[in-house]
Amino acid sequence: MDARDIIRRPIITEASMAQTERKRYVFEVDTRATKPEIKKAIEEIFDVQVSGLNTANVRGKKKRQGRYVGYTRKLKKATVTLSKDSKDIQIFNEG
Repeated sequence: MDARDIIRRPIITEASMAQTERKRYVFEVDTRATKPEIKKAIEEIFDVQVSGLNTANVRGKKKRQGRYVGYTRKLKKATVTLSKDSKDIQIFNEG
């Protein structure tokens, strides 16, 4: 997989933005991606050094539309911790 196929989008919430001060960033990644692939993709795209990586598989929620039941899509979240001497990721600091 290409690095840009692995990293889908940043997850920007109040909780994830509070972690940016400690150089921790949260991304939605491809569900088939492994930790080494995610680490390599982050380092390649943003030109930073990753010191830690945690992943979480999030199940889809059950939703109803009348009598029909379905699920929202599942996703995988990656929480990336950068090394102390690494620069910040700019997309989280804009706005």
